[in-house]
Amino acid sequence: MNRPLTLRHGTLRRIGLALIAATALTLAACSEDAADPSTQIGPNPTLPEPQQYLIPPVNLAKVVGWTKEERPTVPAGLRINAMASGLSHPRSLYTLPNGDVLVIESQGPASEPVKRPKDLIMGFLQSLASSGGGGEPKPTNQITVLRDADGDGIPETKAVFLDHLNSPFGVALVGNDFYVANTDAIMRYPYTPGETKISDPGTVLTLLPGGPINHHWTKSLVASRDGTLLYVGVGSNSNITENGIQAEKDRAAIWEVDRASGRSRIFASGLRNPNGLSWEPKTGALWTVVNERDELGPNLVPDYMTSVKDGAFYGWPYSYFGQHVDPRVMPQRPDLVAKAIAPDYALSSHVAPLGLTFYTGSALPQSYQGGAFVGEHGSWDRPALNGYKVVFVPFKDGHPDGMAQDFVTGFLNGKDEARGRPVGLAIDRTGALLIADDVGNTVWRVTATAK
Repeated sequence: MNRPLTLRHGTLRRIGLALIAATALTLAACSEDAADPSTQIGPNPTLPEPQQYLIPPVNLAKVVGWTKEERPTVPAGLRINAMASGLSHPRSLYTLPNGDVLVIESQGPASEPVKRPKDLIMGFLQSLASSGGGGEPKPTNQITVLRDADGDGIPETKAVFLDHLNSPFGVALVGNDFYVANTDAIMRYPYTPGETKISDPGTVLTLLPGGPINHHWTKSLVASRDGTLLYVGVGSNSNITENGIQAEKDRAAIWEVDRASGRSRIFASGLRNPNGLSWEPKTGALWTVVNERDELGPNLVPDYMTSVKDGAFYGWPYSYFGQHVDPRVMPQRPDLVAKAIAPDYALSSHVAPLGLTFYTGSALPQSYQGGAFVGEHGSWDRPALNGYKVVFVPFKDGHPDGMAQDFVTGFLNGKDEARGRPVGLAIDRTGALLIADDVGNTVWRVTATAK
């Protein structure tokens, strides 16, 4: 029987380092194949022939954190400051109607079973990717509220809004009902405007796919415009079905949940890891960013952002970027591949987009109006690091219109070490862009330079 193996962190670290060292030659061998990332941005990315590996190449930025003097870089005419620091893995952000900002601080659930050399590598990488800037561990799996009454970007109040959560990620407020997408359920809590703490234990609205394997644990959440429905992203339970197709039941999909009854249905499927669910302001269409599959080479498969069509199938696991067949998946499903539709806009390979928000504020220049900001957490499996920044995608008439532009950079230092890694995004009540930095343990705030 293939029994899962559980390892202590120290053992995992030693084995992980050894296996990463063993992949160095593989990484060097494929380094010449790393294409210019700009060729994979837009509606028609360059898609090379797939490669396959016994052990995947590894190149993850070491986390060093921010010094007191450091901050990310923004375009001329803008400024960036820390709205809050000393947090514990801030993953996503939400602005309440009264202007309070909620910071969802979250650590993933227990490690997956270790069955193959790749699992050891991935467990080690995940521990590195979630390591903060040092110091003693702080409480996480909670929501912190920041109250900035005068809008100067410096909160007068910082308090625990809700705690004892199970790897939370997405939240939504509808009327006086506050919803939290834990990794295994959507919870509902009563909310009183202006309160800084919810003490009610909450009730389960609907269960979501969780353990015992929980490969993609983040559950993004957004309410419909009329408040009757909730949409939640549920990522796949593997890279490419290596945990068995039965482990993928109701996963790699966006669910639609009736807020009154908790009844759910699959709204769209074939989305390997959908996050950042957001409404495009001009058309009212639902958009998401998606982390695509790994281990087909440094330039496959491009992560993407796309509008989400009711009933649509986006390919995972059988194909990618439309009807490009993944040769690793058995048995093949040509019937589903024939239905697969290509996403709207590629973001380049392995940038790991986790945050998305459309800009409708007034604190940034007019050129950003209506466009999309994307938080790119950063690559781990290509020789040249990719992502580790916030990009801006201009929109026109509800659709992407031009090349993605670097907006917030500097998360990597000159040694390709990670000071931070951006995740979720939000707009505060003044129109400033907020960025959750989950290893820098900071919420950054971008606005125009004071005149």
